[in-house]
Amino acid sequence: MAEPTTYEPPKVWQWDPNNKQAFANINRPTAGVQHEKELKVGKHPLQLYSLGTPNGVKVTVMLEELLAKGHAGAEYDAWLVNIGDGSQFGSGFVSANPNSKIPALMDHSSGKPVRVFESGAILVYLAEKFGEFLPIDSAERAECLSWLFWQMGATPLLGGGFGHFYAYAPIKIQYAIDRYAMEAKRQLDLLDQNLAERQYICGDQYTIADMAIWPWYGAVVRNLAYTAAEFLETHTYTNLVRWIDEVGARPAVKRGQMVNRPFGDKSRQLLERHDASDFELRTQDILDPDPPD
Repeated sequence: MAEPTTYEPPKVWQWDPNNKQAFANINRPTAGVQHEKELKVGKHPLQLYSLGTPNGVKVTVMLEELLAKGHAGAEYDAWLVNIGDGSQFGSGFVSANPNSKIPALMDHSSGKPVRVFESGAILVYLAEKFGEFLPIDSAERAECLSWLFWQMGATPLLGGGFGHFYAYAPIKIQYAIDRYAMEAKRQLDLLDQNLAERQYICGDQYTIADMAIWPWYGAVVRNLAYTAAEFLETHTYTNLVRWIDEVGARPAVKRGQMVNRPFGDKSRQLLERHDASDFELRTQDILDPDPPD
């Protein structure tokens, strides 16, 4: 495909609401409330408002891992926030996350509700609240937080950079794809090298760094995001593939992937989660999708 003609930026950028670009219906240059809609509140102290994209999966995996370790206080209600219809701009959600991005967590466990937004912040908050998946030793903690914040900084180049220009941009721009494909492969190589001598991202201990990194890079390597696995030759990163398979086999990870997921295979969807038994009911629905009257 021929490269587009040279674009000369105007002196002052103006938003075109009819630009017909990917996600144009929800992207605009202003923040804040666009409509009135209060958040629902369930029976548990922890209320999660999210969507089963990689950033949302981080938190549901964390909560399911905490429950698997016996932390009853980690029981939670997970409410679906469909960002495709602009639900993240409702007044209730904006009060929970002024940045209007999923996920957002409200903790009602004591006194005034505590809001936590940004997936990395939620992981740290839950890790400290329950004393799990974040090392106590200062050096090990620093390593874990370093990889957690690496993910927060690196993934926009993978998703908003490579993923956008490779899979979603209305025109294919070789410069942009080459630039971000190089960075995506550098990131994959970095993870692969790191995992050559480690079982998990930070060492022998499974941590919130694994929970943060796995949903994004696991989806790319398994060809579940951007259908770019062949293009990026993800199978060649054998240490990374081993880790992705190992983490993906964890029961809590399998459950966490299902929560607030309105897309893909119906057998992997649990639109809302209010109790552990919801997974069993979901399984029954799969086994017997059309029960007799």
